[in-house]
Amino acid sequence: MTEPEPTIPGPRSARRKRLRWDVLRLLVVAAGLLLAVIGIGVWAGTRVWGGAAKPGTETPQAAPALAPTASATATAAVATATTPPAASVVPTPSAVTTWTAAANGQLLKRVRLFATVPAPKGLAITPDNKEVWVTALVTRPSIGIYSPRTGKRRGQVNLGSNGAVEVIFNRAGTKAYASQMQTHRVYEIDVAHRRVLRRFNTGSPWTKVILLSPDEKRLYAANWSGDDVSVISLRSGKLLRRFETADTPRGLYITPDGKKLYVACFGEQTSKGVIQVFNLKTGRGKTIGKGRAMRHMVADEANQRLFTSDLGANCVWVTDMRTDKTTLFAKTDHAPNTIDISPDGRVLFVSNRGLNNPVSYSLRGPEWGSILLFDTETGKPLDAIIGGNQCTALDVSPDGTLLAFSDFLDGRLRVYKVPPTDVLLDGKGGAYRWHLRKVRKDGRKLSVKIPSSYLAQ
Repeated sequence: MTEPEPTIPGPRSARRKRLRWDVLRLLVVAAGLLLAVIGIGVWAGTRVWGGAAKPGTETPQAAPALAPTASATATAAVATATTPPAASVVPTPSAVTTWTAAANGQLLKRVRLFATVPAPKGLAITPDNKEVWVTALVTRPSIGIYSPRTGKRRGQVNLGSNGAVEVIFNRAGTKAYASQMQTHRVYEIDVAHRRVLRRFNTGSPWTKVILLSPDEKRLYAANWSGDDVSVISLRSGKLLRRFETADTPRGLYITPDGKKLYVACFGEQTSKGVIQVFNLKTGRGKTIGKGRAMRHMVADEANQRLFTSDLGANCVWVTDMRTDKTTLFAKTDHAPNTIDISPDGRVLFVSNRGLNNPVSYSLRGPEWGSILLFDTETGKPLDAIIGGNQCTALDVSPDGTLLAFSDFLDGRLRVYKVPPTDVLLDGKGGAYRWHLRKVRKDGRKLSVKIPSSYLAQ
């Protein structure tokens, strides 16, 4: 069978055929334009919601926020329907993502729990967030180095036959400094090679807390038993001077202009802890706050507010650095010690050891240790974590996304993911109320009293 002869179209049929092709071409062009518009929208969305940024412009990725309420969702729907699209109206990432609280209300999410060096007294997360360095108070190795996200051991540093108390890093993260109370020394360590570069003698017994000056040219060291603060030149390695302080200095803070030094004195022998401030040019100092056992200091530099933990009075004090007036900031759990502050200055983190064993503080007590979070503007609790036995060391990563703290008597470290500040502020106290019923080992509700004699300033 042969194929039929093709039909030759007449003038009218030819015009119809050309018209159909013209319409088809217009449809193809329109479809192409629509696909291009969709592609541009997808590309722009990727750039806004987490696509690769240009080198040198990266910012820390924000953790998700709380899920929007029904009323908020309804309001957003009405706004979408009644507001014309505009290039300047771009929803924030927190408006389209969620951060789910745990059943007990806790907002921080546990990342890892792992064994460390025995008696983990101090710790610090490296500026790049990749490692956490943990000091062993009296044993070897002096410092254990771990991945905060996996708990895997990545190295160690030995400082002779003794342990270490505190460890800090320079801003670049290239050098670490560790104090050793038994030898009255501070060690300068090459972070990349885990190698001791220099040893500084503080000239005073039981060196504990250490701090770099804002320009990183000097090292300050608080000497627990020497009742003074040593100043060491990092250029020459020599001891420049020692400030005489009140009984048992521990926490240190230097103002960004390098003019004033604040010291938290524990008061072990006098049973009267105080806060002192020194003029670094003249060396003169004065007492600006009284409590029970002042331990650690951190500051909200933008608002010039200095926070000091008081282990004996179960509270945190706040000092207005413009006037040096000290007042009560917040009540804590028993025996607050190490504290830290979020990079934006809005959240204060407090580790609490818990009530001591009546026989000895070196034995496990009747309460679990805890971590409390407070709003630095109002003093209201934002969240709580129940830890192990005697939560002691604590550090928040430089970008504010990770919290690490130690269970001192258990030889363990806990790492948590920290939500954005707006999530904490809107979290209705997180697990704070829940933790009051669970932090005591006998199941009774926690009750903490601040002796009235410690509140008079």
